[in-house]
Amino acid sequence: METTMQQRREQAVTGRTLRYRPLNLARWLIWGGTALLMLVLPLVFSGGFAITLMSQMGIMIIFALSYNMLLGQTGMLSFGHAVYAGLGAFIAIHVLNMAGAGKVWLPVSLLPVVGGLAGAFFGVLFGYVTTKKSGTTFAMITMGIGEMVFASSLMFPDFFGGEGGISTNRVVGEPVLGITFGPGRQVYYLIAAWCLLSMAAMYAWTQTPLGRIANAVRDNPERVEFIGYNTQRVRYLVLILSAFFAGISGALSAINFEIVSAENVSAVRSGGVLLAAFIGGAGVFFGPVIGAVVFILFAVALSDLTKAWLLYLGLFFVLMVMFVPGGIASLLMMQVPLLARGKLRRMLPDYGRAAAAGLVLLAAVILTVELVYKVQVDSANGTAMSLFGIGFDAAAVAPWLVAAALWAGGLLACRAARARVRATWDKIQAEMAGGAV
Repeated sequence: METTMQQRREQAVTGRTLRYRPLNLARWLIWGGTALLMLVLPLVFSGGFAITLMSQMGIMIIFALSYNMLLGQTGMLSFGHAVYAGLGAFIAIHVLNMAGAGKVWLPVSLLPVVGGLAGAFFGVLFGYVTTKKSGTTFAMITMGIGEMVFASSLMFPDFFGGEGGISTNRVVGEPVLGITFGPGRQVYYLIAAWCLLSMAAMYAWTQTPLGRIANAVRDNPERVEFIGYNTQRVRYLVLILSAFFAGISGALSAINFEIVSAENVSAVRSGGVLLAAFIGGAGVFFGPVIGAVVFILFAVALSDLTKAWLLYLGLFFVLMVMFVPGGIASLLMMQVPLLARGKLRRMLPDYGRAAAAGLVLLAAVILTVELVYKVQVDSANGTAMSLFGIGFDAAAVAPWLVAAALWAGGLLACRAARARVRATWDKIQAEMAGGAV
């Protein structure tokens, strides 16, 4: 009997050892394409502004994905996640200054490890308190922790640098292979390397037992407790890991900007990462990546074009909450079954009409906002303005009539396009449900 059981164990082990797992080609293509894109982008967009924009996108991607470990993966709404990124940045910039003074030896390329460990340390410290509760109570505690740290940044100027913050010089030590991290392109590639590594690590975490049980805690914490898991311990461990990656993003921010201030731990920064994760889609792993890119485009690129960029961001967020609560990623994921069944091409004409109608409505929004801003806020500098390369007087009647016409035409076109999209969508879904090809 014992021999038979031993043989069965050996057969089971042998079966597991020889089991064939097919190569996930799509996953390799996605990750390979991402790495190639990060490598090629600065060669295509070589301007200083483009390099700065892409560097900030890389930093924000890590920050948003670390936040989504809490929100999307574990169901923990935090209003103070900037604490871990900001404190990681402060520790990192102090260590960088010490390296510049010759007190310690540390390559700049490894500074994100210091920021990550600092973020994890404060995750251990604050997380023990915050994760005692869940839901709304957790969110309120994190807000309190965030405000406490922000107030401390002004109370302890020796560490936080007061209102001016702490500056540094990222060119430290002897160059290695000619790399000094002085030029912006070298800093970008450092950020891109850490971004890709962090993305891969956070994705791998979602496939671990801790990542799976975190999803269970998000969906049904009572059942998780019932089967014997400690949900508080799961939340605590996830927060520590999330704080580690947030600290990495904070250290990269310190390298990129060469300054860290109280703004790095402010509620504004915490709110920004929440917007990025929600806009992109917290329910999908790559959703925060999309959200981070969109958020930086609003905060950096659009802010150079108009002073009303916060209004546009707010309007965009409201529309996302109202019509696409799953984020941009959810819209993309909805197209996957259609693409797999070869039916997406039937939706493209209606999508094109909807996009054209949306552009008309967007033009109406932009014209109205810029006219109101010019008349109400910036009229002291005159009412002459230029938009889309066209100059006109904001106090005249003609631009307001154009705006009204765009509103009327855009709303009617959007209503008609929405009806066509829904009709075609319902028809395709009925065909797919009935097995039609």
